[in-house]
Amino acid sequence: MAYLNYDEIVSAVQILAEKYPTLTTQVPLPNLTVESRSVGALAIGKMRGPDQRTAIFVGGVHAREWVPPDALISLAADLLEAYSSGTGLRYGSSYFDKPTVASIVDRIQIVILPCANPDGRVFSQNVDGDWRKNRRPMVNRQGAVCYGVDINRNFDVAWDFKLHFAPGGVSASDDPCHKYLYVGPAAASEPETRNIVWLLDSLPGTGWFVDVHSAIPAVFHSWGLDSNQTTAPEQNFLNPAFDGIRGNPDDSYGEFITEADLDTVRGLARAMKDAITLVAGDDYNVGPAFELYATSGASDDYSYSRHLARPELPKVLGFTMECGHEFQPDDGGRETTIKEVCAGLLAFCAQVTSASA
Repeated sequence: MAYLNYDEIVSAVQILAEKYPTLTTQVPLPNLTVESRSVGALAIGKMRGPDQRTAIFVGGVHAREWVPPDALISLAADLLEAYSSGTGLRYGSSYFDKPTVASIVDRIQIVILPCANPDGRVFSQNVDGDWRKNRRPMVNRQGAVCYGVDINRNFDVAWDFKLHFAPGGVSASDDPCHKYLYVGPAAASEPETRNIVWLLDSLPGTGWFVDVHSAIPAVFHSWGLDSNQTTAPEQNFLNPAFDGIRGNPDDSYGEFITEADLDTVRGLARAMKDAITLVAGDDYNVGPAFELYATSGASDDYSYSRHLARPELPKVLGFTMECGHEFQPDDGGRETTIKEVCAGLLAFCAQVTSASA
């Protein structure tokens, strides 16, 4: 089976919304891409609206990672079909019975943004399979025209990496011609970034955010800025006293997270991992995103940082799932990875539903 293209993803969202009108709402996002493509999400749940307890699942931020958009469409279709027909869901040995499926749809709202970066996906599928960024044209210092901003370095959390991090201590670049890691001309400069920010702003009931990527395989939680610590609250991304030293794994600085939040995100990440392992035996790593490398301006850290930067905002626990072993696996690998994503996210939903009951 071929990977879904942008038009097919748009059609799939529309078809699901039309087939299940009492369980879904289409959510058009306000910002067109640079190439004038629209971006849309799908809200799923018996009760939907801004103040409902919500989990946001995002895919397709990095264009060359073709599986996540397909997986999120599959998750939506599977969940809606199972709920409507009164059945459970099975992915390998990972099973969610009828009461679990019903509880998820009855008790929380799931908002699925399957393809956050449609321009990049179109370019990756038709021109350069290794394309990661969006398609914004930029001019570098030498006057060369280059394309693309890495959406997952463009969020407003420690975005100015040269200020916030030690030299060479972060996976980011201010060179517009860097093929993979250009952070953009300003925080949240990109329409794709602003669409995700808009979702978080527009849904104050959101408590959880998962950005689905590939291919490590792993489930990451906060933080990606630096190693976690729970004893020194003054060591945090908002404190300029620690600018210029973040990102080194073996120094005295660590990003503060409360013990309660750390226990919660660890538990949710492990629930995803355990469900994924039951699909086909793959053993996903679990840990803070910093275990991969230090990142600035990433979506998972941004979602969690919002309530710390602006205490009037609700707390959102942020995660990144890195699914599978390849960016564009063949049919067999694709189907297995889709099942792993579905199982992991359903286990996540079952866990938060149980905790918030």
